[in-house]
Amino acid sequence: MACATTLSRIAGLVRDVVVARLFGAGVITDAFFMAFTIPNLLRRFFAEGSLTAAFVPTFSEVLHRRGEEEARRLASRCASLLLLVMLVVVTLGILCSPWIVQGIGYGFSQTPGKLELTDQLNRLMFPYIGLVSLLALLTGILNVHGHFFLPSLSPLFLNLTMIVSALTLGVYFNQPIFALAVGVVLGGVVQLLLQFPALLKYRIRLHFDFRFCRDSNLRRIVMLMLPGIAGVAIYQINIIVSRLLASFLADGSLSYLYYGQRLFEFPQGIFIVSLAQAALPLMSSQVAEDDRTGMQQSLSFAMSLVTLFMLPAIIGLLLCARPIYSLFFLGGEFDQAAVEGAALALTCYAPGLVFVGYSRIASQTFFALKDTRTPVVVSFWTLLVNLVAGLLLMKPFGYAGLAAALTLSTVVNAALLLSLLQRRTGSFLHAALLLPIVKSLPACLAMGGTVFFLLQQLDWAQIGQTLEKGLLLALTVGVGAGVYLGGCYLFKVEEVRKGWQLLLRRRSTGKL
Repeated sequence: MACATTLSRIAGLVRDVVVARLFGAGVITDAFFMAFTIPNLLRRFFAEGSLTAAFVPTFSEVLHRRGEEEARRLASRCASLLLLVMLVVVTLGILCSPWIVQGIGYGFSQTPGKLELTDQLNRLMFPYIGLVSLLALLTGILNVHGHFFLPSLSPLFLNLTMIVSALTLGVYFNQPIFALAVGVVLGGVVQLLLQFPALLKYRIRLHFDFRFCRDSNLRRIVMLMLPGIAGVAIYQINIIVSRLLASFLADGSLSYLYYGQRLFEFPQGIFIVSLAQAALPLMSSQVAEDDRTGMQQSLSFAMSLVTLFMLPAIIGLLLCARPIYSLFFLGGEFDQAAVEGAALALTCYAPGLVFVGYSRIASQTFFALKDTRTPVVVSFWTLLVNLVAGLLLMKPFGYAGLAAALTLSTVVNAALLLSLLQRRTGSFLHAALLLPIVKSLPACLAMGGTVFFLLQQLDWAQIGQTLEKGLLLALTVGVGAGVYLGGCYLFKVEEVRKGWQLLLRRRSTGKL
């Protein structure tokens, strides 16, 4: 699952490089990223948020307790209802687009034509929300059946479709950025179709079934979704607030935040999303089987892994921000000022990476316990922190202040969720959080010193030297990872030692 996600994230990086080289960081990219925000937020609102949180635990319980036939019936009714809802949402989104765009990007009206371009792009991309919501339902079904590979691989095809569209279809539009928007919709279609081979493998044949009024399981999913929708809505409002505030800043500010957040999401998407997606059906099954000890062990192990992987990732992002943007993005319409702007945004985002992981795992645990209310309440306070901090920091620090405000709100969100979760699951979380930090800290420091030294061997502000930059950055990442893993093994970090022993055992038996 992590390997598939890694391929998808690499393709996402290539996509962002193509966009940066073709369109730079300015009015056009601000308009596209703002327009893409709206269907993307709704995707998380309906699909990856409340729908997944409510559907997976219920579907898992039905499958384990009532059998495959009842589970297939529930899946068909959910798909039928979701299709109807998405038809309404997409239609309203396209019709109401001018007012939606003006509401979240009001500051764009200061630049002639910027708000109108955003509206046109938003209308074009809005059907993506319907496609990806159906994809989320299919992903949940496959995950409960233990299949993770194709759902994890699907973003790869979205990124590839967007890249091909941007490179080949631009000549057919007066404004080439529309080719990228077409790629979003085509990518959604490809993602959805990709799941059907796996559905056939597990004999999952969905059909139209509109008899959902009397289905108690479907009603339970809807009731679980309602507080979940509120929680996800608050989180998405949090992002909209940041984008709205950014629309009042100088042209390019929203693009800097986007490019910074995209690189910030690279390790998050590879590891945190994969781990959380795998943890939800596992812990849901353990809760359904009343295996409290197993659930605690799964939660503890997931939290430990977040710490061990995200701490070195934070150090790596802080030290490698400018080298990465210099290597991959510098050139074409993306100049040195854009490199500095994106790197600054990433530097402000990076410290929040481990807290995003904690929050994601904690939220999934509440969902597995069929508690969707607690994350709602926590998200509300997170929204207030982000709003107040953003207003205070945006004037003196610009877009960097908005990035720092979002990081601060992420810390608050994680702290509140973990505190409340500990009351539900016991005090074992202390060890799961603190021991990996203490054990891995020497390895992190050794890795940081090594990476810093190696990066000083080149002037990253110079254009060109692509081969030299690429080789040095690859060497730095490889050596840094080796130093970190070696340090963890030396200081007896148990998870790393177990992984190494497992690898040696499999090699000795010739089994992989």
